[in-house]
Amino acid sequence: MTTLIVTLPADPADAAAVYDYVLTADGSALSEQSRVPLALLPQPGSTVEVVALVTTDKLSWHQVQLPKGSLGRRFASDGGAPRLRAVLEGLLEDQLLDETAQLHFAIEPNPDADKPVWVAVCDRAWLRAALQALEQSGRAVSRIVPEFAPDSLVDELCVLGEPEHASLVFSRAGGVAVWPVSKASVALLDWPATQTIVAEPAVAALAEQLFARNVTLQQTGQRRLQALHSSWDLAQFEMANSSGARTRKRLTELVGNLLRAPRWRAARFSLLALLLVNLAGLNAWAWREQATLRTQRAVVNDILTRTFPQVRVVVDPLVQMGKEVAALEQANGATSARDMEVMMGAFAALVPPATTPTAFDFSAGELRLKGLKLKPDELSAISFKLKPQAYAASAEGDAVLIKQVATP
Repeated sequence: MTTLIVTLPADPADAAAVYDYVLTADGSALSEQSRVPLALLPQPGSTVEVVALVTTDKLSWHQVQLPKGSLGRRFASDGGAPRLRAVLEGLLEDQLLDETAQLHFAIEPNPDADKPVWVAVCDRAWLRAALQALEQSGRAVSRIVPEFAPDSLVDELCVLGEPEHASLVFSRAGGVAVWPVSKASVALLDWPATQTIVAEPAVAALAEQLFARNVTLQQTGQRRLQALHSSWDLAQFEMANSSGARTRKRLTELVGNLLRAPRWRAARFSLLALLLVNLAGLNAWAWREQATLRTQRAVVNDILTRTFPQVRVVVDPLVQMGKEVAALEQANGATSARDMEVMMGAFAALVPPATTPTAFDFSAGELRLKGLKLKPDELSAISFKLKPQAYAASAEGDAVLIKQVATP
């Protein structure tokens, strides 16, 4: 995915503010880099991710030991709970010059509550204004990365800026420190002769003069591309919520482009044609199923009226046929499943030996047997075995009720 890395300016509210940006297609090689006003930044499409970069001078780094349980299980998913921010404010209050309410905090990725964790701090109002300016210009930010972070496995010394305003940035796993470029800073740092010094082209000569050795040149764009691979994301706490809203907005814009953009016209027509074909197929299948069902109903109705000519109106053929068969059996003196002796015989074949009712009552195809004293699991087993014979057995007070049910 193509990534647009935008360096946040010192004063985002200034209409004349300029933005340094880097464009990369694969995250490893620079495709484009420049310094332009906000309106001239590349306009990201649906496949471009916008990443905001915070320079070293806008951040301060602090290491604190969090109380147990302060991280919570949802920290990774919601960017930090309000309770954690209150904990950070209490721990850092004495280390910060500004009021904690005016600052934005971000915790290192994958923090371990049992070890001291790094916290990045910057001005909250400045960061919010910078993100809003980008969002209003149609460049919603999905991630915020620091220019340098204390996650490097090796010590790194960089000389940045212009000759009149150069600075030394020392980053390592133990923190990030920034000093002005001077002989006193070089002496205090005492950088080993065996370790590399990285410098931007504008201050390379100054760095070689101060350190009395050759330096490795690094373009500003390359360094910012390197920051892209940091595991840090400063979009936490209230910035995480607004980041989620911006991400949802990007998804909305993507759907809008799919619906309106000319380059997606062929895809839209293809999708519409596919939907119409599927709709026509579903209608044809439903019509066929309804025709089959009507044919089956007509066959059943015809069987009923031919077998029992006295039936003039067919409402429910299965129920009506059952009643006519029962009436025919009764007229001929034949036993049916609704007779008492048939129901009692089916039940007697399943009850435990020596189980005899003390009384029974039969009416309207329902047989009630009293005094059986069956356990619930025994009655449930009997009812299960009676089901294939179209009977059901259930407890009714102190009696067992047996009645005919629909054939399974």
